Amino acid sequence: MHPTDSHRLHAHLIGRQGSRGLLNTPALVLDLDMLERNIAAMAAFARAHGIALRPHSKTHKSPDIARRQIAAGALGNCCAKLGEAEVMAEAGIGGLLITSPVVSAPAIERLMALLARSPDLMVTADHPDNVAALARAAAAAGRSLSVVVDIDPGMHRTGVASPEAALALARQVAAAPALRYAGVQFYCGRHQHIEAFAQRRDEITERTAYLKGIVEALTADGLKPAIVTGGGTGTHAIDAALGVFSELQVGSYVFMDHQYNVCDLRGDGRAPFEQALQIDARVVSASTPGMATIDSGLKSMATEAGAPPILSGVPDGTTFRFAGDEHARITFPDGVSGPGIDAVVTLTPPHCDPTVNLYDAYHVVKGHTLVDIWPIAGRGRSR
Repeated sequence: MHPTDSHRLHAHLIGRQGSRGLLNTPALVLDLDMLERNIAAMAAFARAHGIALRPHSKTHKSPDIARRQIAAGALGNCCAKLGEAEVMAEAGIGGLLITSPVVSAPAIERLMALLARSPDLMVTADHPDNVAALARAAAAAGRSLSVVVDIDPGMHRTGVASPEAALALARQVAAAPALRYAGVQFYCGRHQHIEAFAQRRDEITERTAYLKGIVEALTADGLKPAIVTGGGTGTHAIDAALGVFSELQVGSYVFMDHQYNVCDLRGDGRAPFEQALQIDARVVSASTPGMATIDSGLKSMATEAGAPPILSGVPDGTTFRFAGDEHARITFPDGVSGPGIDAVVTLTPPHCDPTVNLYDAYHVVKGHTLVDIWPIAGRGRSR
């Protein structure tokens, strides 16, 4: 599919009562009321706990959603890659933080061009050679680039590997005339999906103590970080209570998915956010008694987190099983009739971020009516 397919296929349905049921499937559907309640709920939580939000656009890749987050009080958006930041800046979104290092010469050249359009841009770094390259490029461009020191929480993905390395890199950034030392980043990605609240709290508390020690060492050296950024949807309540972060990089709360739906996010057993992101599929075969085939297979969602729960359109007890690239099999309880040909079945994405990356647009609905189509503008711009 090319970037205009969803608009070409479905723009004429916008505003028509019941038009959700007429979408070509599989379709990525976004419930607007749920989305807005999710954004409002996280914004209210942040205000109540005196912590800022810089939500992660890698989840939605959508300036339409970023604008709503900022209107609700967010500082801006985080971007996983340079390409996502370019898309957001092109759409007029400010307050951008690129959370992965930008290291190659062509990428740094693009970064300087982006900095000219987005002067409050920030980028993370975790290696002295990268800091030196950023400093040279910013000096040559006659600009000041804000740099956040990335700290490895133990994932061994990105980040400096020790408190000593954090201090040395912060000193290097602060000493470079063309760079501005902005603070530190600490993202415990491995902990976000620990289902039990108590276990998640214990592990994050231990990791946050490590971060706090680094912040104290930096402060003692005259390098108190103005920004301490990190955290996520899975740990947001714990992070806010621990009081070390100044801002949270929450992302998936806007949509939710099965990975987060099974987590006790705030320790009270209740879900604070709603399943706003959905996949509508259609029954395309019902020839075998007790089962049917839908048109949503391996190519319609990220599958590393398992099969999707079925949200609606089938009797209780129906099970799902992938049946190839384009299909899945739904099997009904014994003696129970299921949906027939052309019936719509709605699924819960197992993992929202990579599922979004498979589509060109959100089909935004209120109830059963398509009300808008928002492009997934960051799709294919992850470099």
